[in-house]
Amino acid sequence: MSNNASFSPPSLVLSTIGLSLATFMQVLDTTIANVALPTISGNLGVSSEQGTWVITSFAVSNAIALPLTGWLSRRFGEVKLFLWATILFVLASFLCGISTSMPELIGFRVLQGLVAGPLYPMTQTLLIAVYPPARRGMALALLAMVTVVAPIAGPILGGWITDSYSWPWIFFINVPIGIFAVMVVRSQLAKRPVVTSRQPMDYVGLITLIIGVGALQVILDKGNDLDWFESNFILIGAAISAIALAVFVIWEMTDRHPVVNLRLFAYRNFRIGTLVLVLGYAGFFGINLILPQWLQTQMGYTATWAGLAVAPIGILPVLLSPFVGKYAHKFDLRLLAGIAFLAIGLSCFMRGEFTNEVDFQHIALVQLFMGIGVALFFMPTLSILMSDLPPHQIADGAGLATFLRTLGGSFAASLTTWIWIRRADQHHAYMSESISTYEPATREALNQLGGASNPAYAQLDHVLTSQAYMLSTVDYFTLLGWGFMGLILIVWLAKPPFAAKAGPAASGH
Repeated sequence: MSNNASFSPPSLVLSTIGLSLATFMQVLDTTIANVALPTISGNLGVSSEQGTWVITSFAVSNAIALPLTGWLSRRFGEVKLFLWATILFVLASFLCGISTSMPELIGFRVLQGLVAGPLYPMTQTLLIAVYPPARRGMALALLAMVTVVAPIAGPILGGWITDSYSWPWIFFINVPIGIFAVMVVRSQLAKRPVVTSRQPMDYVGLITLIIGVGALQVILDKGNDLDWFESNFILIGAAISAIALAVFVIWEMTDRHPVVNLRLFAYRNFRIGTLVLVLGYAGFFGINLILPQWLQTQMGYTATWAGLAVAPIGILPVLLSPFVGKYAHKFDLRLLAGIAFLAIGLSCFMRGEFTNEVDFQHIALVQLFMGIGVALFFMPTLSILMSDLPPHQIADGAGLATFLRTLGGSFAASLTTWIWIRRADQHHAYMSESISTYEPATREALNQLGGASNPAYAQLDHVLTSQAYMLSTVDYFTLLGWGFMGLILIVWLAKPPFAAKAGPAASGH
């Protein structure tokens, strides 16, 4: 590997732009569709619950592809893997844009997620490789900025594109970005020496992972439509998933070259840190999914305005990230993570106070406040989970944590939509019970709507539905608020010191 150390590209700036754009594109794709969901669901004639599959199909296939990255990069070389992943991502994005039905779109989103798997880890690896050791911290800080900016740009860009053009353009936008990234990286890194090796592939692990996780996601996505365990489809799916995951865990613990190194859970901080990362990210993902949907379906916001209302969440992370990177090690990282969960939890309780009268400014300010939590969440949590891993297992640890985090986001998307719609239905049923034509209050309301007629009843039902979703939204955010308070307690189970270890070179001790 020593000949790689001396390589530097013709232009560091161009290399950085090319590599970062690919990650920007991939991270953007996790959030850009959130705001467009009501439009996509409407255009393709499916319910908002089925619309969530646009998000979950991408996230699950992305998670499944992540563990393969290490094997693929050793087999084909890092630059080649990066270029091919980007080219295939562009192609899959184009196919998503020309989809004419929901099954088609979901199929292409699965493909898009699979080929996007290696993009982030490869960007990170290549950025570290092309920067001189003294400036590597800066390269990683820059990558962190990209991953923070993309989710903010996502809803605004997604909203604006959906309103001004049409939803397929949220996928077409990747085509020019991807092609540019490929051309730049190819010209800059073409001469980088390649070291490849053939390693055995853990096919049993991979296949059981795909079946286990895939079946679990299908159950989560279809559960509500099929009335959960009343349905044979769900029962069979649950059995398949349980058996496949059990075989997967046993196999991975005994295989010499596991596709996912589960033995890392023997380390205390890795265990606690990963748990906190996955649950925290799942909650964060849920908030970003429900808020734009609620604003558009119940509050009458356009996609653009929903995007703008959600976007302030990114302002503080962009401003604070460089400082967090620089000064975080001076504090107890459990304290920083605790403050992050406190801020996100409080923002959920604030949303729990919302009513149908809440204005744009109030929603945006709560999002801005939540940004404090987001700024302090990722870096301390990642540092905690890496802190007790041996140096040669840091890369595996980062990969496993990313894999579980992506999966957490995907499961959260399904469960969030299910809880939200189910609670709304329950509230609607409770409120409908107290409405009858013999009630003075009901008669009064009907008189205001011009007497008891079908349009008046329809309008009354519309008001009820809107209130039911409002109450469900309040329930959901209150539940999340308490969840984040619980994470504050869990993160204190980690044990210092949390100092970062050097890379593989220092593994002699």
